[in-house]
Amino acid sequence: MRSWTIGITFAAVLAALAAAQDAPSPAARFDGKWLTTLTCPAKGNTSGYTWHFASVIRGGALRGEHGTSGEAGYLLLEGKIAADGSAKLNVKGIVGSRKYAREVFNHEGEEYTYGVKAQFQEKEGSGVRNEGLGIVGRACTFDFVKQPDRAPDAGQ
Repeated sequence: MRSWTIGITFAAVLAALAAAQDAPSPAARFDGKWLTTLTCPAKGNTSGYTWHFASVIRGGALRGEHGTSGEAGYLLLEGKIAADGSAKLNVKGIVGSRKYAREVFNHEGEEYTYGVKAQFQEKEGSGVRNEGLGIVGRACTFDFVKQPDRAPDAGQ
């Protein structure tokens, strides 16, 4: 009798583990296509700019790209979103023009990185560039808007 009880308990544990692996993470509620807007205001002799680009959240992980990988002007935005919508994202990029980069620190074609602290809601989010010690960088902001899921055309 005891081995039968252990067998059922073991089977129940296995079933619970399988169900937990198939269940989406709480952060998956943000999954979908997002329009990302990056705005960096002018600062000193450095011009400001605004970029709009697509991002995707899948399994609670965000990935967005602007430009062409490996070329000047490229930006990659990545990171995980917590169940409460908070996120620490990372930016990696290549300076496209010295006109838009901090003159003393960045030159065209050089790589750069910085962090972004963000907060997501069901259909929108916002973030700010982490300025570290406040010595380098400028107050760039990120705005995120979830795009509606497109229903398939009836004629297809």
